[in-house]
Amino acid sequence: MLERFKKYVKFETRSDERSMTIPSTPVQYEFAKMLADDLRNIGLENVYINEFCFVNGTLPSNIDKKVPVVGFISHMDTADFEARNVKPNVIENYDGKDIVLNKELDKVMRVSEFPNLKNYVGKTLITTDGTTLLGADDKAGIVEIVEAMKYLIEHPEIPHGEVKVAFGPDEEIGRGADKFNVKEFGADYAYTMDGGEIGELQYESFNAAQIKYEITGVSVHPGTAKDKMINANTVAAELASMFPVNEVPERTSGYEGFYLLHNMEARIEKAELIYIIRDFDKKKFEERKAFCVECANKINEKYGNILKYDMFDQYYNMGDIIKDKMYVVEIAEKAMNNLDITPKIIPIRGGTDGSKISFMGLPTPNIFVGGENFHGEFEFSCLDDMQKAKELIVEIVKLNAK
Repeated sequence: MLERFKKYVKFETRSDERSMTIPSTPVQYEFAKMLADDLRNIGLENVYINEFCFVNGTLPSNIDKKVPVVGFISHMDTADFEARNVKPNVIENYDGKDIVLNKELDKVMRVSEFPNLKNYVGKTLITTDGTTLLGADDKAGIVEIVEAMKYLIEHPEIPHGEVKVAFGPDEEIGRGADKFNVKEFGADYAYTMDGGEIGELQYESFNAAQIKYEITGVSVHPGTAKDKMINANTVAAELASMFPVNEVPERTSGYEGFYLLHNMEARIEKAELIYIIRDFDKKKFEERKAFCVECANKINEKYGNILKYDMFDQYYNMGDIIKDKMYVVEIAEKAMNNLDITPKIIPIRGGTDGSKISFMGLPTPNIFVGGENFHGEFEFSCLDDMQKAKELIVEIVKLNAK
């Protein structure tokens, strides 16, 4: 498992939201070809890459009776953070102290800043060298699925029904699952292996939208600007000041929603602001969207139609679908209990491919991969917990066969 993980994280697969190709970056397709070869090498059947760069494979049933087909899904791309030349560092029997990632750059993962490190004393950690992300999100999930399938193939005495696996592109930019083909996949229910610390089992996610504001100002020489200039910089600041200061990611938790000013570029003559809108409750979600439009209208009333906006929904709370199919959560919960893993059933303060796939008719909760601090240089993965995730996949397959 460790060698496979090191091999996968060293393969750069960052997605690019500015690209309109599928996948958004060619490196993802190259990685998909390698994954397809690896699936064939372990003995999985019907392995292929479809037109939308999803790597698919099948573990045929080895029992006579008909049982549901269960699927496992992970994504190939990594977040928009330096992902080239990843140098994974393996720390065996972690002592619970600060971890020096890069002495020359004074990059230290301090327990005072990341107290969750205390949960990993005595375990094996894989960290970065302080200059890149690690890519455990979601290559840890891919490794766990591959290793679980390999284990089942090597142990034919374990009864199991048909199992489907899929690895897809562009999850981090919110587009990959748009092209997921539920009928082609052929599962009755599935799980994304895309969570965090051990025990996480998630079937609720945000409802999500994005709004882009474009402000057109009037640039005039400051010496003659009186009653003529409309400074898009200050209008952008005024627009941002309309949003509630406490309803932001850094001041919310649990089931609380938020607005996030994701990006802002401004000059006197033009400004652009991109906000993402998040809430678990559908009614509150719609109210948040209406508030964003109201802010735009107020600016236009004051300055005279200088602002245009484009708003679109990104994904919805998969809990609205899964609440009527809770057996998929109960099977995973039972499997965790069988392995002495304490289930942590919590909402995802984000989204997974399962958020969209569940609305396509395939209920798809999310399961831990054994990593934390994703999307940055302090990302790490725990090999012991990755092993547990692999065992959990096997246990779910066993329970499904019953």
